[in-house]
Amino acid sequence: MARILSIDYGKKRTGLAVTDPLKIIAGGLATVSTHELFEYVQAYVGREPVELIVVGRPLQTNGRPSENLARVEQFVNRWRKARPDIPVEYYDERFTSVMAHRAIIDSGLKKKARQNKALVDEISATIILQGYMESKRILL
Repeated sequence: MARILSIDYGKKRTGLAVTDPLKIIAGGLATVSTHELFEYVQAYVGREPVELIVVGRPLQTNGRPSENLARVEQFVNRWRKARPDIPVEYYDERFTSVMAHRAIIDSGLKKKARQNKALVDEISATIILQGYMESKRILL
Protein backbone atom coordinates (compact mmCIF):
# COMPACT_ATOMS: atom_id res chain seq x y z
CA MET A 1 0.00 0.00 0.00
CA ALA A 2 1.17 3.50 -0.79
CA ARG A 3 1.79 6.30 1.67
CA ILE A 4 0.87 9.98 1.69
CA LEU A 5 3.78 12.40 2.07
CA SER A 6 3.37 15.94 3.37
CA ILE A 7 5.63 18.93 2.94
CA ASP A 8 5.91 22.03 5.11
CA TYR A 9 7.93 24.08 2.63
CA GLY A 10 10.19 26.74 4.07
CA LYS A 11 12.65 29.20 2.58
CA LYS A 12 15.65 27.48 4.24
CA ARG A 13 14.35 24.20 5.71
CA THR A 14 11.45 21.97 4.82
CA GLY A 15 9.68 19.56 7.14
CA LEU A 16 8.41 16.24 5.85
CA ALA A 17 5.93 13.77 7.28
CA VAL A 18 4.48 10.54 5.99
CA THR A 19 1.66 8.16 6.75
CA ASP A 20 2.06 4.52 7.58
CA PRO A 21 1.21 2.21 4.64
CA LEU A 22 -2.40 1.82 5.87
CA LYS A 23 -2.76 5.61 6.04
CA ILE A 24 -3.89 5.58 9.66
CA ILE A 25 -1.13 7.59 11.37
CA ALA A 26 0.96 10.58 10.30
CA GLY A 27 4.51 10.72 11.57
CA GLY A 28 7.50 12.97 11.08
CA LEU A 29 9.95 11.86 8.42
CA ALA A 30 12.74 14.45 8.25
CA THR A 31 13.70 18.07 7.93
CA VAL A 32 15.85 18.80 4.90
CA SER A 33 17.52 21.84 3.44
CA THR A 34 15.04 23.30 0.95
CA HIS A 35 17.60 23.38 -1.85
CA GLU A 36 17.91 19.57 -1.44
CA LEU A 37 14.15 18.95 -1.17
CA PHE A 38 13.36 17.91 -4.74
CA GLU A 39 16.14 15.33 -4.84
CA TYR A 40 15.25 14.05 -1.37
CA VAL A 41 11.60 13.53 -2.30
CA GLN A 42 12.60 11.90 -5.59
CA ALA A 43 14.82 9.44 -3.72
CA TYR A 44 12.13 8.77 -1.11
CA VAL A 45 9.44 7.95 -3.67
CA GLY A 46 11.99 5.71 -5.37
CA ARG A 47 12.26 3.66 -2.15
CA GLU A 48 8.70 3.88 -0.83
CA PRO A 49 5.41 3.85 -2.72
CA VAL A 50 3.74 7.27 -2.39
CA GLU A 51 0.28 7.87 -3.84
CA LEU A 52 -0.10 11.55 -2.96
CA ILE A 53 1.89 14.55 -1.79
CA VAL A 54 0.17 17.11 0.41
CA VAL A 55 1.85 20.51 0.48
CA GLY A 56 1.08 23.13 3.07
CA ARG A 57 -0.42 26.19 1.41
CA PRO A 58 1.05 29.23 3.17
CA LEU A 59 -1.65 31.82 3.72
CA GLN A 60 -1.83 34.81 6.00
CA THR A 61 -4.45 34.83 8.74
CA ASN A 62 -6.70 36.96 6.50
CA GLY A 63 -6.58 34.27 3.79
CA ARG A 64 -4.27 36.15 1.44
CA PRO A 65 -1.18 34.40 0.04
CA SER A 66 1.98 34.69 2.10
CA GLU A 67 5.31 35.66 0.56
CA ASN A 68 6.33 31.98 0.57
CA LEU A 69 3.44 30.85 -1.66
CA ALA A 70 5.30 31.69 -4.90
CA ARG A 71 8.22 29.45 -3.85
CA VAL A 72 5.83 26.65 -2.88
CA GLU A 73 4.05 26.89 -6.23
CA GLN A 74 7.39 26.75 -8.09
CA PHE A 75 8.24 23.52 -6.27
CA VAL A 76 4.79 22.03 -6.94
CA ASN A 77 4.92 22.93 -10.64
CA ARG A 78 8.39 21.40 -10.95
CA TRP A 79 7.17 18.24 -9.21
CA ARG A 80 4.06 17.96 -11.39
CA LYS A 81 6.17 18.20 -14.54
CA ALA A 82 8.75 15.67 -13.36
CA ARG A 83 6.36 13.21 -11.68
CA PRO A 84 2.79 13.57 -12.99
CA ASP A 85 2.12 10.05 -11.68
CA ILE A 86 2.16 11.31 -8.07
CA PRO A 87 -0.49 14.02 -7.60
CA VAL A 88 -0.10 17.01 -5.31
CA GLU A 89 -2.81 18.63 -3.20
CA TYR A 90 -2.60 21.76 -1.09
CA TYR A 91 -3.72 21.97 2.52
CA ASP A 92 -4.10 25.21 4.50
CA GLU A 93 -1.12 25.43 6.82
CA ARG A 94 -2.16 28.49 8.81
CA PHE A 95 -1.28 28.12 12.49
CA THR A 96 0.65 24.84 12.04
CA SER A 97 3.88 26.40 13.32
CA VAL A 98 2.04 27.74 16.37
CA MET A 99 0.50 24.31 16.93
CA ALA A 100 3.91 22.66 16.51
CA HIS A 101 5.47 24.97 19.12
CA ARG A 102 2.58 24.21 21.49
CA ALA A 103 3.03 20.45 20.95
CA ILE A 104 6.74 20.75 21.73
CA ILE A 105 6.07 22.74 24.90
CA ASP A 106 3.36 20.31 25.98
CA SER A 107 5.73 17.40 25.41
CA GLY A 108 7.94 18.66 28.21
CA LEU A 109 11.10 19.17 26.17
CA LYS A 110 13.72 21.42 27.71
CA LYS A 111 14.09 24.98 26.40
CA LYS A 112 17.15 24.16 24.26
CA ALA A 113 15.33 21.30 22.51
CA ARG A 114 12.29 23.53 21.98
CA GLN A 115 14.45 25.97 20.00
CA ASN A 116 15.25 23.29 17.40
CA LYS A 117 13.66 24.80 14.29
CA ALA A 118 14.10 21.58 12.31
CA LEU A 119 11.92 19.78 14.87
CA VAL A 120 9.25 22.48 14.51
CA ASP A 121 9.28 22.04 10.71
CA GLU A 122 8.90 18.27 10.96
CA ILE A 123 6.08 18.55 13.49
CA SER A 124 4.38 21.18 11.30
CA ALA A 125 4.48 18.76 8.35
CA THR A 126 2.95 16.11 10.59
CA ILE A 127 0.17 18.48 11.66
CA ILE A 128 -0.52 19.34 8.00
CA LEU A 129 -0.76 15.66 7.13
CA GLN A 130 -2.91 14.77 10.12
CA GLY A 131 -5.27 17.65 9.34
CA TYR A 132 -5.49 16.58 5.70
CA MET A 133 -6.26 13.00 6.67
CA GLU A 134 -8.94 14.10 9.17
CA SER A 135 -10.57 16.37 6.58
CA LYS A 136 -10.82 13.47 4.12
CA ARG A 137 -12.31 11.14 6.75
CA ILE A 138 -15.01 13.68 7.52
CA LEU A 139 -15.87 13.93 3.83
CA LEU A 140 -16.18 10.15 3.42
